[in-house]
Amino acid sequence: MLRYTLMRLGIFVGCAVVVWGLVYSGLAPRGLGASNGMWIILLALLLSAPISFVALRKERDRASVKIAPKVERMRANLTTNLDANRSQEDVADDAARAQGQTS
Repeated sequence: MLRYTLMRLGIFVGCAVVVWGLVYSGLAPRGLGASNGMWIILLALLLSAPISFVALRKERDRASVKIAPKVERMRANLTTNLDANRSQEDVADDAARAQGQTS
């Protein structure tokens, strides 16, 4: 997962450098007033997202293979805990009803 994150960050930084060069050479429009830095970051994000989606497909699949068992384990634990809580509530409810009927 760290490898994927670093690769994605590298693509973003590369896009930021390219966009910076295009903006300061006049080939891409500048931001308004003091917003030029934000404009460069937004353009770099817009460019790097689809590039990362296509270029890092295999790395993303590898990361998901590693994460999927952990997610399934957490989901199973959650289901077990929810079932245990439901049965405790049922026992408490049955006891309260039984106590209410005998009074």
